[in-house]
Amino acid sequence: MECMKCGSALGREDYCPACGADVKLYKRIIYTSNRYYNEGLKQAKMRNLSGAAENLRSSLKFYKLNMAARNLLGLVYFEMGETVDAISEWVISRNLMPEDKLAEKYLAAVQSNGNKLEALNQTIKKYNQALVYCRQDSKDLATIQLKKVLSLNPRMVKGHQLLALLYMEEGKYEHAKKALNQAQKIDTGNLTTFRYLQEVNSRLGEPSSRKEGRKEKEETVAYRSGNETIINPANFKDRSAIGTILNIILGIAIGALATWFLIIPSMRQDATGETNQAVREANDTISTKNQTIKTLEGQVEELKSQVKELEGDKDESKASVALYEQLLTAYDAYAQKNMEESQRLLEGLDASALTGKAAEIYERMTTQVDEEYIATMYQEGRAAYQSSNYEEAAQKLQQVVDADENYDQGYAVYYLAQSYRRMEQNDQAAVYYQRVLELLPGTQRARTAEQFLQEYQAAQQ
Repeated sequence: MECMKCGSALGREDYCPACGADVKLYKRIIYTSNRYYNEGLKQAKMRNLSGAAENLRSSLKFYKLNMAARNLLGLVYFEMGETVDAISEWVISRNLMPEDKLAEKYLAAVQSNGNKLEALNQTIKKYNQALVYCRQDSKDLATIQLKKVLSLNPRMVKGHQLLALLYMEEGKYEHAKKALNQAQKIDTGNLTTFRYLQEVNSRLGEPSSRKEGRKEKEETVAYRSGNETIINPANFKDRSAIGTILNIILGIAIGALATWFLIIPSMRQDATGETNQAVREANDTISTKNQTIKTLEGQVEELKSQVKELEGDKDESKASVALYEQLLTAYDAYAQKNMEESQRLLEGLDASALTGKAAEIYERMTTQVDEEYIATMYQEGRAAYQSSNYEEAAQKLQQVVDADENYDQGYAVYYLAQSYRRMEQNDQAAVYYQRVLELLPGTQRARTAEQFLQEYQAAQQ
C-alpha cells in the first residue's frame, strides 16, 4: 500500500514514514474496498454473478482506483450478457490506469472479433426493440425478438427473464420454467430469477387432471352388451349411405365457401400485415439506433467528467509534491546556514496546505530561521557600516528594523539612521532618529538623534 500524498510505501503505523501524513482513515478505506473485492471474487467463482456485481460495486464506491475490482466487475457483466457495461468498466480502468494491461487485454479480446462485436451490438438493439414491443402489448413480436437475442447471446440473463415473463403471461409455465432454468445456470444467485421460479412452480402445482377426466366422460357414452362394455362417443349416430353422400357434398360446399370467405381474405390480410410489419421494423430500427446513440453519448459525457475529475486529483497531487519539495529545499538551505535563501523560500510557501508533522516542522523552522536571519543581517549590516559601506549597511539593517526595531537594545535602528545620514538621505534619517528618541530617551544615542533633528528642522525652515 502506498501513501496517497507522496506515494511512499506504508507500514503498520498510522502515518506515512516519508511525509508524515495521517493515513489511518485511508488504510481503513483500502481494507474495506479489498474486503468487498474478495467477497465478490468468492461469489463470482460460485457463479453468483449478481451478488458478485453488488460487492464489486461496493468495493469501487470505497476506492475507485481498485483496478482488480473494476476489471472483475467487467468480466461479471460480460458473463451476464451486459456487454456495454463490461466495456464501460474496462474503458474506465484503462483511462484511470494506462499501465493496466489487463483491461487493455479484455478490450482487445472483445474488439478483435468484428463479427462477434457486431452480433453483441445487434443483441442490444433487438432486446431494446423487444422492450418496445412489450410496452405496445405486442407480446408475440416481443417473444420472437427475444428468441433472436438469445440465439445471438445465450448468456443474457435479462433476456431469459423477460422471455419467461412473456411465457407466464400466456400461461406457458413449462416454457417459462425452461427459460428461468437457463438464467439460473448463468447466474445462480439472481433474486429476480428465484422470484419468477417460485411463481412458476406454484402455478405448475395446481391440479388439472380433474377437468380433463370430466371432459372425457362427457364426450363418451358406455353401455354393456353381455359380458362386454362398449364405449361410443356421446354424439354417435348411425348414418346411412345417402346421409354420407349428402355430408360429402355439404363438406365440399362448405370448403369452397370457407376458401372464398376466409382463406383468400386472410392471405390478403397477411400480405398487408407483412408490409406493415416491414414498416414497423424499419421504424423500430431507427428508434433503436437513436436510443443507442443517446446512451453512448451519455456514457461518453460520463467518461469525460471522470477524466476531468482525475486530472483535478492529479493537479492537486502535483501541487502537494511541489509544496513539500519547497519545504525540503528551505530546510536544506537552513542546514547549510544560507539563512537568506531559507527565509525567502519559507515566505513563499503556502503554510495553510501543510498538515501533521510537516506543519510542525514549518513552524519550528520559521521561528529559528527568523531569529538567525535577523542576527545574520544585523552582524553583516554592522560590519558594512564599520567598513563605510553605508548603502549595504542600510539595506541589511532595514530588514532587521522591519522585523524588530528595538533589536540589540535599539542599536539596529540607531545605525540605520546613521547609515541614511552618511548617504545624505536626511529625510529617511530623520524618521529613524525620531524612533531613537522615542525608544532610547536619556542615552547618548538619543542626544545625537536630537542634535541631528534640530539641525534638520533648522535647514527645512
